[in-house]
Amino acid sequence: MNGNKDHNPLLEKIFEIIHNSPDKQITFAEYMDLCLYDSDYGYYNSEKIIIGNQGDFFTSPSLSTDFGELLAIQLEEFWQTLGKPSSFQLVEMGAGNGNLALTIINYILSHYPNFAHSLEYIIIEKSKALKTKQQNLLTNKFGNLIKLKWCDLDSMSDNSITGCFFSNELIDAMSVHLITFKQKQLQEIYLTENNSQLLTKYDSLSTNEIVNYFDTLSITFESETYPENYQTEVNLNCLQWLKQVFTKLKQGYLLTIDYGYNAQKYYHPQRSQGTLKCYYNHRHHDNPYVNIGSQDITSHVNFTALEKYGKFLGLSNLGYTKQALFLMNLGLGDRLNELSNGKISLTKILQRRQELHNLINPEGLGNFGVLLQGKNLIFRQSETSWQGFIN
Repeated sequence: MNGNKDHNPLLEKIFEIIHNSPDKQITFAEYMDLCLYDSDYGYYNSEKIIIGNQGDFFTSPSLSTDFGELLAIQLEEFWQTLGKPSSFQLVEMGAGNGNLALTIINYILSHYPNFAHSLEYIIIEKSKALKTKQQNLLTNKFGNLIKLKWCDLDSMSDNSITGCFFSNELIDAMSVHLITFKQKQLQEIYLTENNSQLLTKYDSLSTNEIVNYFDTLSITFESETYPENYQTEVNLNCLQWLKQVFTKLKQGYLLTIDYGYNAQKYYHPQRSQGTLKCYYNHRHHDNPYVNIGSQDITSHVNFTALEKYGKFLGLSNLGYTKQALFLMNLGLGDRLNELSNGKISLTKILQRRQELHNLINPEGLGNFGVLLQGKNLIFRQSETSWQGFIN
């Protein structure tokens, strides 16, 4: 039995949507989307959302500027590999509070003036609250130095982007369908209401796309292998997002950084409770039916799905690695070595060492996946290597 009897305008809105739905129920994907992105009460549209040590979660950019600076090195190499086009669009999808964009643009302006002259920085942001923060931060600082633009994927013209789409911890926040293996068949988890209580129920799959998804990944659910009440997630939204990005990209790259697994590990029988997690005041738990509209809800990324569906669309799989190796290849190791030059205090050395180690910690951010895909690249893959993906 799940729910919250306390007055909560978002919960009341969810109840109204449930009552107006044909079967008096909504999928978990619909519920999660409302919790995170409702225009009035969703978590990511809250004015109180804080990313970093004082918030519900932290990201690589919130720890230090090193992540953004090293990423800028890779992005400049993409520009070079494309032949230094006079117009290069860098599209950040889900830019948080804008700190990553701030660091990347700062580094490009100070280290790569020719690249900066060609650069147009575009941000796609679903959250109105975060978009306002980004605009206040970046426009005031770079309004006269760099081309800045905010837009939606839908509003972009097809084949209009020459450059790179990139994201850091975007796909994990896309809403997912919750699937369970019960009575030797796949069922879906829905939300319904009774006596002002939010309840879960099981019913047949809401769309045949879920069946096609597992078929594509060669995942077969059998009672001899999978336990009763096995639960997992299916992210269909990321497939639609991938298709949109492919359509808008004329030539260039798609760089995805997030936490996740390949399909076989993601849907391993022993991962019987899936990967869904909630974050509230820097604590994580697995109950998405509390703190409604006030907590983050995430699930891991299935990188195999991105690779396979991307290939179907026409994207090339150019490289996959872990964040620790990616950043070390881009020079994080050199930054660690510089700490021994005696030019800064011991206190500062310890702080810097902790910041850098956090980015490559194999039990944390260092284990994030980094996937590079490309479209209409005119060279053969064997002729080109990207610094962050050197084996």
